[in-house]
Amino acid sequence: MTTATLNTSGIASRAVNFLLGIKPLANFAKNRARQMMIDRGEKIGVPWRKQVEYFQSLNWEESLHNVENPNLVYPEYYLCSFHAYEKGNLSWEAAWEVEVAAKAVHAGMYPEAKSQGDAKLRQSHYDLVTEQITDPPQDILDIGCSVGMSCFALQEIYPDAKITGVDLSPYYLAVADYQGKQQNQPIKWVHAAGESTGLPDASFDLVSLFLICHELPQSATREIFHEAKRLLRSQGHLTIMDMNPKSEVYAKMPPYILTLLKSTEPYLDEYFTLDIEQALMDAGFARPTITINTPRHRTIVAKVQ
Repeated sequence: MTTATLNTSGIASRAVNFLLGIKPLANFAKNRARQMMIDRGEKIGVPWRKQVEYFQSLNWEESLHNVENPNLVYPEYYLCSFHAYEKGNLSWEAAWEVEVAAKAVHAGMYPEAKSQGDAKLRQSHYDLVTEQITDPPQDILDIGCSVGMSCFALQEIYPDAKITGVDLSPYYLAVADYQGKQQNQPIKWVHAAGESTGLPDASFDLVSLFLICHELPQSATREIFHEAKRLLRSQGHLTIMDMNPKSEVYAKMPPYILTLLKSTEPYLDEYFTLDIEQALMDAGFARPTITINTPRHRTIVAKVQ
């Protein structure tokens, strides 16, 4: 077996889905997955608990007011548990822990880098982006920007570009707004769905999706691709960095680890069975390039047709 089979036809996947359908077992798996991340992070020098305590001590009222759209109607797929948080991304706890969780999870790919593994993962992606897109974009949109980590990375790579971050979680955006002010980064934050941003047609040269598609049902992913096509100017690009379904890492993953992973990622089966290349072409992009940037991840670059 050389490719991952996390789809619903796989025996292991069906067994995992059955176990996750039993709520006490699902809750145990989520809590165990979360504790493993915290322990791993603290062990390699990620100040998980200290950072959360710091964020808890702040007054978030102003930052939340700056970014929240009180009239936003959340899509149904977003109102579920993600990443072992019962309220998913719609909670302060999730927002306060995004950055430390990313550092803990991605450290495993670069053992020698420890807490800098996340930065190395991002660099592996952006090296490919700058190699394939030779004209520096002037206007960049980061869909699913979370707490702004990918926006800040893009601003460093393209210091003259105007960057906009879109996310469905006002809590994530409040943290992004706070962090942006601390770093003196003039990034615009928009509280909206990636498939319906409300932004003007043909207003960006580059649209970025960083570790977002695996957190979406296929229908939402396809709609976001169409929205990206609408937002991009002629010759503009959509870039995607995400898990690689064909990676042997996932194919050889022990069943208990697979159970923990799927307990925190409700749409993983849908992502792993999506023909992303065809979905991009259906949305109006030329055939994309797909490049492996880590043993677990792939970078996709698609140009407006």
